[in-house]
Amino acid sequence: MTDCGCEKALAELEEYLHNELCKEDYDQILEHLAGCGDCEGEARVGIVLTQAVQRACRETAPEELRTQILSIVREDLHSQ
Repeated sequence: MTDCGCEKALAELEEYLHNELCKEDYDQILEHLAGCGDCEGEARVGIVLTQAVQRACRETAPEELRTQILSIVREDLHSQ
């Protein structure tokens, strides 16, 4: 297998992190990340961001905040 290079690895990093690539492309990027510290660092940043977003999506807003937001949305809908 040949190294895909930084350009391809970085261009497809998001898809790689979300397992949205075909096996061949995934394996090429995996191989590249193993040998390229810069791209591997970018991948680590992407992983941390993805995990933070996933955690945030699991949390629910406090009831008071939810009530305030719904009130504002309803006011906006009625004023249109």
